[in-house]
Amino acid sequence: MGHASLALVAVAAITLAATFDSAEAVSSTPLWAGRPSLVSNMGLRGGSSAKMTRSASQQDLSKPDIKRPGPGTKDARKEKIWQLTKQYKPVDKESIQRSVVHHVEHTLAADRYNFDDRTAYSAVALSVRDHLVESLRDTKTHYVKEDPKRVYYLSLEFLMGRSLLNALMNLDLDKPYAEALAELGYKLEDMVEQEKDAALGNGGLGRLAACFLDSMATLNLPAWGYGIRYEHGMFEQRIKDGVQVEFPDTWLTHGNPWEIQRLDITYPVVFYGSEKVVAVAYDTPIPGYDTLNTNSLRLWSAMPDQDIDLGKFNEGDYSKALAARQRALEITQVLYPNDNNWAGKELRLKQQYFFVSATLQDMIHTFMTAKPGRSFDELPQKVAVQLNDTHPSIGVAELMRLLIDVHHMGWTAAWAIVCKVFAYTNHTVLPEALEKWPVALMQSLLPRIMEIIFEINRRWLNEVKEVMGNDSEAMGKLSVIEGEGDHKMVRMANLAIIGSFKVNGVAAIHADIVKADVFPHFVEYYKRKGINDKFIGVTNGVTCRRWMAQCNPELRELITKQLGSDKWVRDLSLISGLRKFADDDKVLDELAKAKMANKLRLKAYIKEHLDIDVDENTLFDVQVKRIHEYKRQFLNVLQVIHRYNKIKSMSPSDRKNVVKRTVFIGGKAAAGYYVAKKIIALANAVGRVINADPDTSEYLKLVFIPNYKVGNAQIIIPANDISEHISTAGTEASGTSNMKFVMNGGIIIGTDDGANIEIKEHVGEENIFIFGAKNHEIPDATRKMKNGAPWDNRLQDVFKTIRSGKFGNPVDFEPVLNSIEDGNDRYLLAHDFASYLECQDRVDKEFVNTKSWNKKCLMAIAGMGFFSTDRTINEYAEKIWGCKPCPRPDPRA
Repeated sequence: MGHASLALVAVAAITLAATFDSAEAVSSTPLWAGRPSLVSNMGLRGGSSAKMTRSASQQDLSKPDIKRPGPGTKDARKEKIWQLTKQYKPVDKESIQRSVVHHVEHTLAADRYNFDDRTAYSAVALSVRDHLVESLRDTKTHYVKEDPKRVYYLSLEFLMGRSLLNALMNLDLDKPYAEALAELGYKLEDMVEQEKDAALGNGGLGRLAACFLDSMATLNLPAWGYGIRYEHGMFEQRIKDGVQVEFPDTWLTHGNPWEIQRLDITYPVVFYGSEKVVAVAYDTPIPGYDTLNTNSLRLWSAMPDQDIDLGKFNEGDYSKALAARQRALEITQVLYPNDNNWAGKELRLKQQYFFVSATLQDMIHTFMTAKPGRSFDELPQKVAVQLNDTHPSIGVAELMRLLIDVHHMGWTAAWAIVCKVFAYTNHTVLPEALEKWPVALMQSLLPRIMEIIFEINRRWLNEVKEVMGNDSEAMGKLSVIEGEGDHKMVRMANLAIIGSFKVNGVAAIHADIVKADVFPHFVEYYKRKGINDKFIGVTNGVTCRRWMAQCNPELRELITKQLGSDKWVRDLSLISGLRKFADDDKVLDELAKAKMANKLRLKAYIKEHLDIDVDENTLFDVQVKRIHEYKRQFLNVLQVIHRYNKIKSMSPSDRKNVVKRTVFIGGKAAAGYYVAKKIIALANAVGRVINADPDTSEYLKLVFIPNYKVGNAQIIIPANDISEHISTAGTEASGTSNMKFVMNGGIIIGTDDGANIEIKEHVGEENIFIFGAKNHEIPDATRKMKNGAPWDNRLQDVFKTIRSGKFGNPVDFEPVLNSIEDGNDRYLLAHDFASYLECQDRVDKEFVNTKSWNKKCLMAIAGMGFFSTDRTINEYAEKIWGCKPCPRPDPRA
């Protein structure tokens, strides 16, 4: 078998088969059997039979007659500099080659005649970055000139994935670079394979933020992301003896060619009242698709204010001499340090305050330098700060500190400004996920911030009393501070709500739950104040550029061909045009071929990385996401065991009628989440047994895919036949992986939860499989299970199988089993089990009807236009930020 790699799926986005219509395009030469040619089959710009619709291509800007913006003054020095740099970097084949080799020798100091793939990747990335920097500088210059309202998007996570192909695609430079590299003896897919995923996030929160950045740039919004430059990701997940083991995720080992260190942009951040650290900016350009604009993701790295105590060092006390440096560097070392201890809690709070303080100082600096001497009263007209969950909500108090202590405003005037600047996105309905910090911790680490929060709360409760009267329950629920004495806690979600002008949920059902169940007292308070639109819903989305056009090139070619152009990549609503092909046998056959190509790609990945053989002709059943009890991966494992028991009990002749299935599960459990890690152990134990059983392995396999991340998600997601989104109704705020799976031609099996509900509305009830208790049924179902309602016999049999030792020492799995026994079934696994099995049976029955199934898949894809982040970001811009597009002037005009 040829070498299979993560790069194959990405490179396929620029390696579309010229003979896609022919049956041989998929069946005769599997895509995983060796690397296809990049040069001869290029098709990213719409394919050979489709209309190419790019209107803002870097290839056009690089023509000799196109000039960059001038200095706008008659200053002789600036005019001279413009004359030297007035043309954009050329992108003809030889110029690209010259640029790459230049970076090999002059930037990386490598041998220009003999450099390996890693050096080549770095040089290519730096070469592409040159184009991005030109665009970024011209975009920033335009923003300064126009002084538009800007958006500051604050998120503790940005799960960006790989950048090379994304940048090439958005700049329309994929084909020129592939051809230029080929002549130098390098393949673009080899370059892609060298890039490590940027370990700046963990799950849906960070991936959503990354999709938002893509859409903000694509829509020409003056909006930047702000976060932390983590030296290490949360961890690299490896499976050893069936259990999760955490290893350092050292993504910066070979540097990051995409970032630009900005030693000229630094801000002080103070802890413990006097210990100062310095926040240093690192900018990563974010190019929009089919636009001239390039925005930025600004990440902060921590450095000590005093690098070394030379006196202590000379005395030989080296540890104390470097202590301040070590404390500073700890802040940005690791994403989500374990907070099961006091030191971990302190470090997490440090991280949050560190990046928020630096960002708000940067925001004020930009605001003031745009028009020196301007009044802070203009701030709400010029900035909107979006808090992505509660992590950045300490910004409410920090902006008060900056306005009062640094810029000498009065409290009332400052608070009036703060409340018009912030907007807060809530991402959870689980009470334990609403962040709280011990008052004692905050008083020690951030004494001035704690003083300000106390004062905010005092004034707030006075307002509440005026509106709500002496309602002690309401006062308790609305207070920022809860508890008494040593147990006092700061409720960060309450602080975010009080200090924000808008609060939004991320799906229709989530927005309703936020108002009715999570923050009902706030809703009532604002209602009595005559404010009925503070709490709104903006349904999440994903960018189809990465999650369709890049990761699923065969599907992209099919859609582009049938719709007649690639305009849908910019306007996903156009994808509804596929509905007219629902009964077109030729189109349905092409869709099946595209799916098979993706399944073969995943098959190769599994073989290479896990040495497990899977059958591409089986139903691929996928559940990949963060491991958590409410996401119910355990329920999935239970149904796999039931299916195994059922097949095992059949005669050989009966087994021939079984719908063959391969179940893939993947995701990380937080290092301190004991039960979640046991769920992973059980999944691996079950897979190890059933995959090796000669009676059943032909019909059923379970594969746990380690270290789930953006890179392998782009292989896994396009290969799905069905995907599992089975959280207990009312617990998942939205979910976005469900959107990605359906966009790639898969069918959901899920609950009426999160965005599943809206997906069902858009794709049609006949094109989704729904089971389990509805949200309004949850209280009654919970009460029944707590009172000992009987279990389905099949579930009891599954538990007996586990406890029989079939999958290993049952003692190892008792924590998982106990989590739903004796009335502890908080997430209603036992309650929903029978409904889940019935739903799986319906999947089996419908999957065998190939034409009907392919029609389902096509109709599901056609219904997904609503779930683009372009639509989501448009809603944020219109409903929340009041921010208008600010496109760069076209130099071709």
